Amino acid sequence: MLAAMDADIEHLYRERGIEGVRPRFAMPLIRLAHAGPLTIKELAAALGKTHSAMSQTISLMRREGLVTTTPGADARTRPITLTERGRSLVPFLEAEWRATEQAVAELDAEVPYPLTRVVADLEQALVMRPFLDRLRALLEATPSPGSTWSAPAGTTGPTSTPHAGTTRRPVE
Repeated sequence: MLAAMDADIEHLYRERGIEGVRPRFAMPLIRLAHAGPLTIKELAAALGKTHSAMSQTISLMRREGLVTTTPGADARTRPITLTERGRSLVPFLEAEWRATEQAVAELDAEVPYPLTRVVADLEQALVMRPFLDRLRALLEATPSPGSTWSAPAGTTGPTSTPHAGTTRRPVE
């Protein structure tokens, strides 16, 4: 579901003539526009991301001409600054962010349970039993590579449950 939403947002960007911008760039660009130059560490902390993830995002944003980095006060820091192109996109990205939040609220109203509750319930279930533990347990029940795989009782095989981010509609 989230992958489809991101793909739709990217499609909207292209419709508006915005090339090379990914949805994951929106919040860093908006934060930099409002807070001024920040280091990767500061930006990651402000957005609740890991340093590694933010570093990768900044690298992609730099490649698209949205940000620049300059030497900092010491060799370990490199403040990130918006380019003119990056700054020019911020008003649209802020409007798109608000519209996305409203669209998610509409979806919440259309289903019998809030999407935010589903996410919270899934997070809690994963705290109780992490996904990695679930995968390991299922793989232990699966024969080794090269042997014939048989589905656990009550399932129809490897395609009985879609991967995260995919949806399956009933045939009408």
